[in-house]
Amino acid sequence: MTDPHIPAAPDAVPGGSDAAATPPLTPPTPGAAPSAPAVPPAPPYAAPAYQPPTYQAPAYPPPAYPGAAPQPGYAPPAGYAAPPAPGYGAPYGYAPARKTNTLAIVSMIAAILGFIWVLPFVGSLAGAIMGHLSLGQIKRTGEGGRGMALTGVILGWIGVAIAVLIGVFFMIAIFYGAANGARYGSA
Repeated sequence: MTDPHIPAAPDAVPGGSDAAATPPLTPPTPGAAPSAPAVPPAPPYAAPAYQPPTYQAPAYPPPAYPGAAPQPGYAPPAGYAAPPAPGYGAPYGYAPARKTNTLAIVSMIAAILGFIWVLPFVGSLAGAIMGHLSLGQIKRTGEGGRGMALTGVILGWIGVAIAVLIGVFFMIAIFYGAANGARYGSA
């Protein structure tokens, strides 16, 4: 195949093969040093040599840690403001984290302890009452922990209901046994 930009050799046949343009190969003589192959000249349309791009490190300001001294010789680039002084809140409008209501945490823990029968009746009742109180505080102050307060209320009242049902069952069993006059050891 021929390239229209490369001039054809004078002995090449147009439209034919390039077999006439290449000399025949002769086997090398034994003991003779092999000769280096001829390097063809560069074509006239060769592109310039590739130059890899050079990169410069960006001039970012160093990280500002509270109490850290500024680095010597550093000046912020033009158009950048100085970093905020430490201790003055989060920059760029971040919202502060909401505080979790402590009573909601205590309510949930007490209700769980009452529900798993570590503190059967007292833990459940305390969890339910403190859960109601913490829901009121959360509504008034806007603190976090509403889910924990609801967990305390729900588990607390379920635990109280289970404790009351078990207590009623034992009371019925005791009264039934006393009414029927169960006598042990009598023949």
